[in-house]
Formats: sequence, structure tokens, C-alpha cells
Amino acid sequence: MSDSTTIQLGGEEYQVQREGGVLRLGRQVGGDTTWLDEIDVSQLPTPAREALDRGEHSDQTLQTALLGVVRAEVDRGA
Repeated sequence: MSDSTTIQLGGEEYQVQREGGVLRLGRQVGGDTTWLDEIDVSQLPTPAREALDRGEHSDQTLQTALLGVVRAEVDRGA
């Protein structure tokens, strides 16, 4: 399993972890990571995938895509 990276989305901290073609998005809760969703990297917009490949987690396109995932989780009540 690969290491996770802390990123800022909408003023909150999240964990991202890439495992092959899947990007996991989660939150740190009490010292443990609770994974909210697994994203098929191929479904991200090309500029977001390219930023992810470069390790540029602060890229606006990538952040917008991930923030959309977070909002969807909130809407689902996760």
C-alpha cells in the first residue's frame, strides 16, 4: 500500500492515496484514516490526472475534481 498525502480542500484537510489506477480520498479521524471514496483516476479530467501524475496536489483542476467528490459524499450523507 502506498503512503497517503495530506491536502487542503475547501479549507479542510483530507488524505489522498494512489494505488495504481485508483485514488483514495479520506479524512483523518482520531489518528486513523476513514476513506470516503475510491476514484478511478481515468475518470478525472486530463489536466487533473496530469497534476496527480506530477504530484501537484495543489493544482486547481485536481482540487476542483476532488472537492466535487467531497461534496457528493456530503450530499449522500457519508
